[in-house]
Amino acid sequence: MKIRSIPTIIGAGVIGVAGMALVTMASYAADTSGTTTAAAMPKGEMLAKGSDCFSCHAINQKIVGPAFNAVAAKFAGKSGAETTLSDAIMKGHVGTWGNVPMPAHPQLSAADTKEIVSWILTLKTTTAATGAGAKKYTYTVKGKTVSTDFPIFQPGTQKVTKSVFTGYEQYNSYCFRCHGADAVGGSYAPNLRRSLNNGMSESKFLSIAMTGKKSKGMPSWAGFFTPAQIQSIYQYVDARAVAVVSEGTPKH
Repeated sequence: MKIRSIPTIIGAGVIGVAGMALVTMASYAADTSGTTTAAAMPKGEMLAKGSDCFSCHAINQKIVGPAFNAVAAKFAGKSGAETTLSDAIMKGHVGTWGNVPMPAHPQLSAADTKEIVSWILTLKTTTAATGAGAKKYTYTVKGKTVSTDFPIFQPGTQKVTKSVFTGYEQYNSYCFRCHGADAVGGSYAPNLRRSLNNGMSESKFLSIAMTGKKSKGMPSWAGFFTPAQIQSIYQYVDARAVAVVSEGTPKH
């Protein structure tokens, strides 16, 4: 990740999203070692994926809330862990993992909540490819070297990756209303390129996009976008922020 200064808050009202259908929830987890078929998937995982759990959590990577395996590690062997976590899910909670509150889930039965908690507590910790050890990708723009922690182009080409192009499509379908077409900045919300250049991290970008900023008029996008789609939007905006991708439709 590029070295930048103090984060800028994203904020804005979003126009015209009422009536849009919710997209199917999908895990943004980097860990793909788990089972994928309904027959082999643990009941607790099935229930979690059928609820809204994967809007804000992943198995082994922090999104808005902590990774599920981090929760498992924190509560491993602790007396009353199942009750504590079940209460947090059903009644809501804030404070253990930061200042972003987890909403209550009264629609989940006690039995289903217990199944989800039991599944979470079986998870093992793995190391996600983030932080100092993550691979960096460098590019030269007007004689200056810039870097990102994700590839912008497909190998050996000047065509952007599928993820970056998806981010372009999603951004210019929804985010442009307030943040400006082509991520150039808008009248109703901050310039997201400037926000990233001023130090906003990927995790902060994801967190604000998924939970919203009610005081600034920005809604939560959890339940509409998956975390993976928000990551794609982040990658597109970051590619624009470092000026590797210019305005207009990227080659893809």
